[in-house]
Amino acid sequence: MPTPTPALRGVPLRTAPATTGPNATVVRRYSVDDDVAHTPVNASIRSPSVLLFILLALLGALAYTVFLLNPANRGDLLPFSLVIVAEVVLISHALVALWTILSGGQDPRGFAFHQAQNDLFEQDADADPRATQSPELTPMQLGGAPATVDVFITVYGEPLEVIERTARAALALHGEHQTWILDDGRSDDVRDLAAEIGARYVRRLSSNGAKAGNVNHALSLTSGEFFAIFDADFVPAPEFLVETVPFFVDEKVAFVQTPQAYGNHTTLIARGAAFMQSLFYRFVQPGRNSFNAAFCVGTNVIFRRTAIENVGGMYTDSQSEDVWTSLMLHEKGWTSIYIPIILAIGDAPETIEDYTKQQMRWATGGFEILLTRNPLNPSRRLTPDQRIQYLVTATHYFIGIVPLLLLLVPPLEIYFDLRPVNLSVSGGEWLLFYFGFYGLQILLAFATMGSFRWETLMLAAVSFPIYLRALTNVLTGRRQRWHVTGGARRRSSPFNVMVTQTLFFVFLLLTSFIALYKDAGNGALTLATAWNVTNTLIIGAFIVTAVVEARRIRRDRRAGQHAVAVPLRLTKAAVS
Repeated sequence: MPTPTPALRGVPLRTAPATTGPNATVVRRYSVDDDVAHTPVNASIRSPSVLLFILLALLGALAYTVFLLNPANRGDLLPFSLVIVAEVVLISHALVALWTILSGGQDPRGFAFHQAQNDLFEQDADADPRATQSPELTPMQLGGAPATVDVFITVYGEPLEVIERTARAALALHGEHQTWILDDGRSDDVRDLAAEIGARYVRRLSSNGAKAGNVNHALSLTSGEFFAIFDADFVPAPEFLVETVPFFVDEKVAFVQTPQAYGNHTTLIARGAAFMQSLFYRFVQPGRNSFNAAFCVGTNVIFRRTAIENVGGMYTDSQSEDVWTSLMLHEKGWTSIYIPIILAIGDAPETIEDYTKQQMRWATGGFEILLTRNPLNPSRRLTPDQRIQYLVTATHYFIGIVPLLLLLVPPLEIYFDLRPVNLSVSGGEWLLFYFGFYGLQILLAFATMGSFRWETLMLAAVSFPIYLRALTNVLTGRRQRWHVTGGARRRSSPFNVMVTQTLFFVFLLLTSFIALYKDAGNGALTLATAWNVTNTLIIGAFIVTAVVEARRIRRDRRAGQHAVAVPLRLTKAAVS
C-alpha cells in the first residue's frame, strides 16, 4: 500500500506519485510557506549590484553587436551569415528582455489594492465563527458589493491523486467560493472524487476547443463575477483569492496572473525547464506590467467574467489559448496585472517526451500569433509598448531555433575551411567579445537567481527540432493533439521524440574526431575544434539523460511501482 503524504495545511491527501527513482515512485508534498506566499520573488531586482550586472550585460551585448557588424571582421559569407542571423535574434531579444527587466521592480499593489484587501471580508468577520473555523466560507466583498468567485480545475486524464491534491487545496481557499472540477477526461473516478470531497463536477459531451472550450462550457453553467483557473497539477495556497481579488476594485482589470512555480525538481529535465521558466516569472513578467502587457499563462490566474464575455470567451482556436485571450483583452483596452508572488505550486515536465510536447504546444501558439495576428499590424489596437512586447512573445521561440545555425558553423570550418570571421581576428579576440555577451548573461543569472543551471543550457541547445516542427505545423496548418504535462499514460522511450538530436550528436561526434585528428597533425588546437567539441558534449549530455530515462522507464515497467513518501516544501531556498 502507498504511504500517505502528510496533510496539506490540514487537508489529508492521497499519494501523488512521480515517475522518478530506480524502483520507487517519489511522493511529494506541495504547499507554500507563509513567508514565500507573501514575498515577491523578484525582490532582488532592486539591488544596486543586480542593476549593475544588468547594465554590464547590456554593454556586453552592444559591444558584441559592434564587433559582429564591423566590416573588417567579416569572414566567409556562409558561416558569417549564419552567425549574424543567429546573433541578431539572440541579441535583439536579450536587449528587449533587459529593457523589460529594468522597467520592472514596482509593486503593483497600490493604495487601492490594500484598501480593498482590508475591506475584503465583513468588518465583523472576526466575530463570525466561519471566519476562524472555516475561512473558505467567509463571504468576500469588493467596493461594498458581494464578490462571487468560481474556481475551475481543468482536468484531462491526470492521475487521481494529483487531481485530489489540487481540488482539496482549492476547496480550502480563504473566501467564499465554488470549486468546480472540469473533467474533459470523462472519468467516473474523478466524478466520485468530486462527490466525496464536496466539489462540483462538470463533464462535457465533447472536447471541442480543448482547455479553452472546457472553461467556456463551465462559464455557461456558472455565474460568479470572477473565476480562477488551475491546471490539475497546480496546488493553490489558501491566500490565493485574498492576494488577487482586491485588484479587481479597478474596473479596468481583466485578469490577475501569478507565477508558475514547481515542486518536482527531481530530474535533469524538470530542473532545467523549471529554471528556464523562473527567469521569466521573476523578472520579465513583472516588467511587462509597466507596459500593460503581462499575459495569462493558463493557470494560477483569476479573470473578471465580464472581460472574457467582452472578447467572446476564452480563445479556442489555438492551444495557447492563454496568450491569445490576453492579446484580445489588451486590444479591447482591458488591463492585466501580474504579481510576482508564488501562490501555487505545480509540476514541471519530468521527461523528455513531456518537455517536447509542452514546448511544441507553447511554440505553436507563439508562431500562430506572429503569422495570423501579427501585433505590428496597424489594425491591432495596441500601444507601441504592447506591440513590442507581443512581438517578442510571438518571436520568442526563434531563440530556440538559432542554435541550429551556430551548431553548423564549426563543421563548415573543419570540413571546408570556411570561417565566420576574418583570419586577422584572433581566437582570443573573438572569445573576448563572445564571452562579453554570453558570459555576462550567465553572471546576471547568478546575481539574480543565485545560481545557473547547466541543464537549462543543455535544453536551450537541443530544442531546435521542437521549434522547427512547431513552425512547420503553423505554416502547413497542421494541428497538434492536446497533451497535459505528466498525464497518466504509458511512458515510451525518449528516443522516439529525439531522432534529430541523436543524428546531430553522431554527426558532431564524428566531426570532433576528424577535427582533433587534423589539429594533431597541425600541432595546434583551433577554435573551431574547441567549439565543436563543446557542442558535442552539450548534446551528449542530453543523450545520456535520455539513456538514463529510457532505462528507468524499462525498469519501472518490470519492477512495478512502490511509493515512498518524501515531503517537499517550497521554501525561500527552493524558490531561488
